[in-house]
Amino acid sequence: MSARIDLNADLGEGFGPWRMGDDAALLDIVTSANVACGFHAGDPDIMVETAAAAKARGVALGAHPGFSDLRGFGRLRIQESPRRIERDIAYQIGALQACAALAGARITHVKAHGALANLSNEDAAVADALARAVAGVDPGLTLVVMPGLAAERAGERAGLTLVREIYADRAYAEGGTLAPRDAPGAVIHEAQEAAARVVRMVGEGAVFTLGGRRIPVAIDTVCVHGDNPEAIAMARAVRTGLERAGFSLRPFAQSSARSSAAS
Repeated sequence: MSARIDLNADLGEGFGPWRMGDDAALLDIVTSANVACGFHAGDPDIMVETAAAAKARGVALGAHPGFSDLRGFGRLRIQESPRRIERDIAYQIGALQACAALAGARITHVKAHGALANLSNEDAAVADALARAVAGVDPGLTLVVMPGLAAERAGERAGLTLVREIYADRAYAEGGTLAPRDAPGAVIHEAQEAAARVVRMVGEGAVFTLGGRRIPVAIDTVCVHGDNPEAIAMARAVRTGLERAGFSLRPFAQSSARSSAAS
């Protein structure tokens, strides 16, 4: 069991004058940030400002592409061809790369959002489109995936560096995917409950389903959703719980860089 772990959050999920969550407070807690790229949320101002704020705090910066679905916040399953999905993801990665450059920062990873992420975990064609987009834009980017699912296998086929993620505030279905948000118990709101679950999952190297199944997985990072009203308290509780359990919190991008240099 590694004594090192990353804590990430999905940020920059406002649009124009509307802002969601308290990104500044979360950036003081997490070690990696996944920033909306304009399709499900986000705009150039938010992207540049979030990139600058992450850089100032030493937080790793990643792209968080989703379906073109501002009204549904990227949670509507849109039927698109794999070619269209690949190009839309590449477009969004490039948008954040440009905005990050204006802030004197660079992106280190990509993590799909919402319905796009869920489909990439279930559908090999969508998963391959995601992996191709990342590899095509920059094969040095890390792809954040849920372990044991289609996106992980696609990333491996594409030769990408992968980081395996679990969720602090979401429950799991029996197949290892996230339980649908409308299922009882699918979304966890109590900070201490979430922290206890995370410490158990990271400590045991496994996720636990709503039905009680234990699924062994590799775990490199833990996500707290920035749009959860309890996000700040939950992130603090998760970080405190992990540190008390003996884990050192660091951006996974730094860990990968050190590993590459050592080899």
